[in-house]
Amino acid sequence: MIINKFQGKTEEEAKKKAKEKLGENCVVMNVREIKPKGMFKGFKSSTYEVTAALEEKEDYGYGSISKPKKISDSINLTADEDIVIPPPEKEFVIPKTPIRPVTRKQEIPQEPAANLKKANIIEQNEDEVLQSIEKRLDNLTNLLDEKNIPVNPLSQEELNYIRLIYSTLLDNEVNEKYANQVVEEIEKTIRPGNNLDMILSNFYQKLVLRFGRPQAISLNEHKPKVVFFIGPTGVGKTTTIAKISSKFKLDAHKDIALVTADTYRIAATEQLNVYAEILEVPLKVVYSSEELNEAIAEFADKDVIFVDTAGFSHKNEEQRNSVKKLIAEIPAEIEKEVFLVLSATTKYKDLCNIADIYKDIANYKLIFTKLDETDTYGNLLNIRLYTKTELSYITTGQNVPNDIELLDTQKIVKQLLGGN
Repeated sequence: MIINKFQGKTEEEAKKKAKEKLGENCVVMNVREIKPKGMFKGFKSSTYEVTAALEEKEDYGYGSISKPKKISDSINLTADEDIVIPPPEKEFVIPKTPIRPVTRKQEIPQEPAANLKKANIIEQNEDEVLQSIEKRLDNLTNLLDEKNIPVNPLSQEELNYIRLIYSTLLDNEVNEKYANQVVEEIEKTIRPGNNLDMILSNFYQKLVLRFGRPQAISLNEHKPKVVFFIGPTGVGKTTTIAKISSKFKLDAHKDIALVTADTYRIAATEQLNVYAEILEVPLKVVYSSEELNEAIAEFADKDVIFVDTAGFSHKNEEQRNSVKKLIAEIPAEIEKEVFLVLSATTKYKDLCNIADIYKDIANYKLIFTKLDETDTYGNLLNIRLYTKTELSYITTGQNVPNDIELLDTQKIVKQLLGGN
């Protein structure tokens, strides 16, 4: 007899897992709702556990005997710490020697007491055996559950405050998956009796760590450094290049050049040409990776070359391959850096799709634009965690060169937590 437990978010899901593992002939013996434990159980939903069995038959020439599965093989429980579970006081085994078939008319031959005891166990009603196993498993489950129950649970005021913070994160469009991860970490560290400021401080620290340290464009003695800006249409790549170029030219006093490969939009080339004239820096329009390499050779004495690329639809494979080739065929000795420019107003699902498409083109850092057009900044954290990629600059308006800055992690986290 094979006995296993299967868990799912719903009873149907758990039963489906049982049938996939044991087959359509398996028998569902028990269905149990597992309610969440711990101080933050209000954030979690119940799961369902199905105990299913499948009879294994071994032919000894006189019928079939169900072979029970060891209890330890049917337990799939997880705990936060190692737990040593004492072995059951008694266990039954199938004798290695064949068992003679017994009929009602036959008399059971006299056997030694030990062998008779084993035979009696095997002849027990199967339902009673299964009930005994189920009871033992339930006892072990309860033992593990008790390990997660805090001795001194949080007060109602503390729990309400945590729920308020959790709700605020969701209101700021932090994805539920990442908000739950933060709450679970808080659950492991917070202790009853902490004041509300301490709870808020814990959330603040966890979020700051998740954002990481934003990375700006850094220059060294190797010239020139080539910086690519990639991203979909309409996110503000060209304006972002103008802002960063102005900072490097006017504030950092660097010798720069501009290159545009966005030949699909005439307006983008004209716009960048206007900024180049204002800044008095050279601009080159290129149509291929070969022309880009020629421009890099021409600007070999510059500190940095900023390259604008064409935005494209995720369905346009030709344009995607063109941008990929443009970046990949830069000479190996040239230092390059790639920034994916995204709008903070784009939906999370669309941002994930965009991030996946451009990940195939090159490794990148993230720039978010149009923060002035939204009141929720959860997607900055969502995409940072989804891509596991470093954040960099944010833009907060159309003014060149003022409305751009390196992302202030602490400021963003405060806003996610409901601050100003």
